[in-house]
Amino acid sequence: MRYLLPLLLFIFSGLVLKGQTTGTTEEGTVSFISSQSVYVKFLSTGRIKAGDTLFVMQGDKLIPSLIVKDLSSISCVCIPVSSLTPAVGNKIYHRPGLGSALRPEAPAPTSAVIPTEKKSDSTAVTPVTASTPAIEKPKPKAGRQAVHGFFQIASYTDFSNNSSTNSQRMKYTFSLMGRNLGNTNLSAEVFLSFTHSNQNWNEIQSNIFNGLKVYNLNLNYDFGTKASLLLGRKINPKLSNMGANDGLQFELKFKPISIGVIAGFRPDYTDYSFNANLFQLGAYLYNEYKAKNGTMQTTLAFINQTNNWNTDRRFVYLQHVNSLVKNLTFFGSVELDLYKLVFNQPDSTYKSSNTFNLTNLYLSLNYRVIKQLSLSFSYSARQNVIYYETYKNLLEKLTDPQTLQGYSLQAVIRPANKLAIGLTGGYRFEKADPKPSKNFYGYITYTQIPGINVAATATVTILQTSYINGNIYGIGLSKDLVAGKLFAGLNYRYTDYRFYNNEMTTLQNVGEVNLSWRIWKKFSMSVYYEGTFEKSEQYNRIYAQINLGF
Repeated sequence: MRYLLPLLLFIFSGLVLKGQTTGTTEEGTVSFISSQSVYVKFLSTGRIKAGDTLFVMQGDKLIPSLIVKDLSSISCVCIPVSSLTPAVGNKIYHRPGLGSALRPEAPAPTSAVIPTEKKSDSTAVTPVTASTPAIEKPKPKAGRQAVHGFFQIASYTDFSNNSSTNSQRMKYTFSLMGRNLGNTNLSAEVFLSFTHSNQNWNEIQSNIFNGLKVYNLNLNYDFGTKASLLLGRKINPKLSNMGANDGLQFELKFKPISIGVIAGFRPDYTDYSFNANLFQLGAYLYNEYKAKNGTMQTTLAFINQTNNWNTDRRFVYLQHVNSLVKNLTFFGSVELDLYKLVFNQPDSTYKSSNTFNLTNLYLSLNYRVIKQLSLSFSYSARQNVIYYETYKNLLEKLTDPQTLQGYSLQAVIRPANKLAIGLTGGYRFEKADPKPSKNFYGYITYTQIPGINVAATATVTILQTSYINGNIYGIGLSKDLVAGKLFAGLNYRYTDYRFYNNEMTTLQNVGEVNLSWRIWKKFSMSVYYEGTFEKSEQYNRIYAQINLGF
């Protein structure tokens, strides 16, 4: 059973394939920030659409940050949607499946008007009242077939003057997307990767899933505009915190309400393969309201996850996005655990109980005060999630988890054309910590130095934690050597770390060089080098990538 579902789904999808990159990440870089837009450069935007959501990484989570407004072959023009407005040079991530939940949809036609096409003008319509008996509203037609994908090869090489740390890692990624196959309502998608290194081939030979990761593999059928059924592996964008589901997902749409059901299995927590012991069941309500100034989107879900058919975790998930107030955007998500298993030390037994425990809370607010000034604030409170059956043997060692709380305040100032200044301060604490963690990040960037047409950015980072004090200073230059074809970047960082536990100081000089070349429309390659130089050590990293779209 461990390999049966992936094998059947793979054979199925070989007949009709549609690949969407849910579960994997495309990386871009902020290249320019104007008074109203953020520009993000990718190696290719072949899998990005207007309306997609772009993310920033906060800890180990992707947080919505930007909405794609327009795009070219390698660059996106975006608008901020949360308080996490990035700075020039920051990394931005794209995951189509996770972004679609925030993507504005085309307004549905009202029941009182039926468009009738005119040959002389394809956009003209003749209004006809729905009560007219001679005309029936036509059934929605399936869209036209669209199939495309990509194949990517990447190499990661780490080496230093200490030969014991040298490593070579290869990653092969394949994606194929097929929408409305045969001009029907059937679609399919596949996205998988295979990674190996010079140090883990024996592990892969013993278990192929130590190298092979199937992130997306499913078939989807739309029953008109009112219902859809999906079979296979996919992360539901309305329930991204639930993770991937191996099974079925069904949704009924009653504008503006949608009702969904998810039933299947969680991927194995050790190697991301299929695991028939991890059954899960969930249901959700989704509401979207549109107004003149923006939208409001809310998801409320109930999920029960098991291990060997015993409850592993049971929780409620709430997500809300609101941009109804002009220049103000709110994003919030809440996870509330409803189940707890307590270990009784005297008789070594476990007792289950229903509880209400706030596991994760994230709130962010972004306000554009004036054209030249934007302010953002975020708050997070999270605990480590406990899967009671999975970690049952360790429960006697687990105490009530500590809540890690954090605040962040950000300001983006644009005092002049092509000049931007960003300031971000963070404060994070936990009761068990000897002292809270503080950080400050600031940057100043000028996007077009006269005469040489080069973008320049200077940065400073100050860290204070319970075990380290550190200052990082950086400067970077970037330039399109050939417009739309060849892009180059050069960066330098000076790092000063001071460790409390042994009073040791680490000084680092870090240099980076990157080059991206779009050879043809769907064929590109890039090379990145990073060298870290310490007093007696030198660490080098080379990353190379070839991307072929079709």
